[in-house]
Amino acid sequence: MTISKVSRSKMSVTEVEEFLKKPPAGFTVERLPSGRRVRSDSDTCLVLIDDFCSCRGRVAFQDSLGRKVKMHNLWEYTRVRNSLLSKRIYLLMSACEESFPLPGKKSAKQPRVLKQYVVSIDGNDPYIRWEMERGLDWAISSVAGESYRVDIDLSEVLQMWAGRNFRVVTDNGSVTPVWTDTSFTLKYYSDALFDFPHWLGFSKRKFKLGLV
Repeated sequence: MTISKVSRSKMSVTEVEEFLKKPPAGFTVERLPSGRRVRSDSDTCLVLIDDFCSCRGRVAFQDSLGRKVKMHNLWEYTRVRNSLLSKRIYLLMSACEESFPLPGKKSAKQPRVLKQYVVSIDGNDPYIRWEMERGLDWAISSVAGESYRVDIDLSEVLQMWAGRNFRVVTDNGSVTPVWTDTSFTLKYYSDALFDFPHWLGFSKRKFKLGLV
């Protein structure tokens, strides 16, 4: 099944090759001998995609902050926060074929990636903005003055979009995929000398975004 863009009001889901072939407003794609380089309008787009390899070579999002965003002071945090609450956020997610453990085995193999998609949500949408702001305030107030890590998970947003009947066509038929890479991470590094909670792993937080 080929996915086309859905409603632009809150969320869009686009196959990687379609995104690169027909980039949306705010993006340009340059072909290189080794792959493709993607530029974006930093005034309207917040790209959180690491470089990756596609069937046509390496894809580099030149203006991306990456899936793990590092911040070292209040100014950097404020800049990232304002971007999350005002721009369209872009992530790379994968639809995978679920693998199950064989009899007598403890765990399954890593799921096989079937297709990759560029997923975007509108951080300026009133509901998404409210959820994002509430989650960030909760994470920070609970680790005030410390280094911390917060994972922002979009799995519920994606599942709501895909529904139960969504399937991906493969060479062996169609399958209902499991979604991976559905979150991004903010890492704040405090200059506190004795940051014991962070060292001991107590300053990790996670919240999920919904979509109505």
